[in-house]
Amino acid sequence: MNSYRSYLSVIFGVLMLIVVASVLYTNNLARQLALEEQERVQIWAQATEKLILATPDEDIDFYSTIIERNTTIPVYMTDSAGNVLYMRNVKRPVSDPTSLNGPIEIRFTGEDGNGVVQYIYYDESTMVTQLRYVPYAQFALIAIFIIIAVFALMSAQRNEQNRVWVGLSKETAHQLGTPISSLNAWQNLLESRYANDDLIPQMRADINRLQTIADRFSKVGSEPELEPVPLIPVLKSAMAYMRTRTSNKVTINFSAGQLSQFPFHSPNENGIIVMLNRPLFEWVIENLIKNAIDAMDGVGEINFILYEKENSVLLDVSDTGKGIERRVQRRIFQPGFTTKKRGWGLGLSLSKRIIEDYHRGKLILKDSQVGRGSTFRIILEKSKDS
Repeated sequence: MNSYRSYLSVIFGVLMLIVVASVLYTNNLARQLALEEQERVQIWAQATEKLILATPDEDIDFYSTIIERNTTIPVYMTDSAGNVLYMRNVKRPVSDPTSLNGPIEIRFTGEDGNGVVQYIYYDESTMVTQLRYVPYAQFALIAIFIIIAVFALMSAQRNEQNRVWVGLSKETAHQLGTPISSLNAWQNLLESRYANDDLIPQMRADINRLQTIADRFSKVGSEPELEPVPLIPVLKSAMAYMRTRTSNKVTINFSAGQLSQFPFHSPNENGIIVMLNRPLFEWVIENLIKNAIDAMDGVGEINFILYEKENSVLLDVSDTGKGIERRVQRRIFQPGFTTKKRGWGLGLSLSKRIIEDYHRGKLILKDSQVGRGSTFRIILEKSKDS
């Protein structure tokens, strides 16, 4: 994570330097071009004045050439009252030419012998205008590049995390396989010698539990097989398992909730069918219960409330724990993040991966208030058989 942030900081710093340098350079270039255009308009105005004052026998080709060569700078010639007398290179006339650059004054004697004053106003050429917008275009492109870079880095980080998940999970399942096989052999031997021993079934249950754990780890990193399963019996089974391994000071309840537009209408426990991989889904339920117990310091109440919609089900898991501070709520699903003194910070991250990547559902923090508890919500699509 620190390496990712360092790379991101370096990229952002370099790109900001590029933006600042580009803005300074293009603004300086635009300013120089604007000064050059001002000089060109001054010459154009002088040529226009000379052309107006030229005598019949005077050669005006030079003045005409100067005037004709201005093909880029929009210019307006107005009288002393501001009325437009002449326009050149103007594609979209402005209503008030006096708001533009200028004026450049032209004085000459009219046909009636009186002095005439006219004014020349000019606008920036298209090239200068476009040049002024270049930094904004560059900034937009760089912003897009930053966004792409961030997503690329996040994707690379996710892929790296996925490889760690897969490698760790497969290795754990592999390492558990040998002792489980040995325990099975010892179990069979003990059953043959002490068939009536009351402890034998409990040993078998513990070995089966180890086998289930190994099976869960083996499924992480590969596409698990989903099958239509009644949801409520799976929930109650996972809750019953955790009750036997939880203090009597913790109460775990299950109930069906009501949504105003979608009343709970399943006639029996087997009425809600969802596509599940049962071992992995039970793992999620166990993780949520363990997190809730830790948040309550081993004393409190955990409530599972199931809401039924037309094509989906919502499962809210609430506790009466200490809650999650708002400043860290967006980080709780990040691998390695934990507020506990002990722990790897993998439970919620793994649970989210199981629900969203494998079951194509959603796992979110619905609500959390410091001192009052938290509510997580699982959203799953119903099976067509439901």
